[in-house]
Amino acid sequence: MTLSDETRTDPILYAAEGGIARLTLNRPQARNALTFAMYQGLIDHCARIAADPGIKALIITGAGTRAFAAGTDIAEFRRLETAQDAIDYERFMDRVMGALERLPVPTIAAIAGACTGGGAAIATACDLRLATRDARLGFPIARTLGNCLSLANLRRLSALIGPGRVKDMIFTARLVGAEEALAIGLVGEVVPDAEALAARATALATLMAGHAPLTLRATKEGLRRLQDADDAGDARPGDDLIRLCYTSADFREGMEAFLAKRPPNWTGR
Repeated sequence: MTLSDETRTDPILYAAEGGIARLTLNRPQARNALTFAMYQGLIDHCARIAADPGIKALIITGAGTRAFAAGTDIAEFRRLETAQDAIDYERFMDRVMGALERLPVPTIAAIAGACTGGGAAIATACDLRLATRDARLGFPIARTLGNCLSLANLRRLSALIGPGRVKDMIFTARLVGAEEALAIGLVGEVVPDAEALAARATALATLMAGHAPLTLRATKEGLRRLQDADDAGDARPGDDLIRLCYTSADFREGMEAFLAKRPPNWTGR
C-alpha cells in the first residue's frame, strides 16, 4: 500500500494502490463526524484524484466499525449566525457532493455502522454503496437540528429511492437498516461485517478499474446531466460524451481486441 505523507491522526487518510484510491474519514472518536475542514479536504482530494490518470476508482470509508460518518460535527453549526451563512453552508456542501459526482472515475461508499446527515449525503453522491449488516442510514434532521437538505441533495436521494421514500425517511426521522436499504435501492449490496466490506469494496473497485475508463466516465457524466435540471435545456447535451468514446483510441482497441478474441488494453485515451 502506498500511503501519502499524512499521519494516522489526520482527519482524512489517503492511500492509493493498483489504480485504486482510498479515502478514510478518520475521526473514530467522534463517529467520523465531519468538520468544515474535512469537507474541504474531500474537495481537494477529488481534485487530486481527477488529475491523476493512474487512478481508476475511489473507495470512501470511515475509520473503525461504529460509523461511516455521523454527519457534520454539530459544533461547526455554531458558526452559522445569519440566513446568508446557512445558504453559504449549503452551497459549500453542494460543492463537496458535486466534486464527488463529477469525478471521472467510479466511486464506492463502503458503509459500516452509522451513516447519517452529511455522511449519508456523501454516500448518495457516490456511484455505488456497499453496507455491512449493522449499517444504518438516514437524515434524522427533523428530530435533531431542524435544518433541511438542499435541492441538490434531495435530487440525489430521490433519484435513488423516489420522492415517497425520501419523505418517509425525513418525515419520520428514522434510520434505515441495511436490509431495507438494499430492498429500496439505497445500497447495492449488504455484507456480513467490516472485513467483508473492505474485501468486497476492493474487489468491486478492481473489477471496474479493469474496464474501459471512457465508457465509465461517459456513463457517469451522462446520468449526472440527466438528473441535473441545469442541463435539461441543451438540445444535444450528450454529444461531447459520444465524441469522447467513439473517437477514442480505446474504442478502436476494443473493436480490434474483440475481433482478435483477446483482452483489450485500455488506456483511457
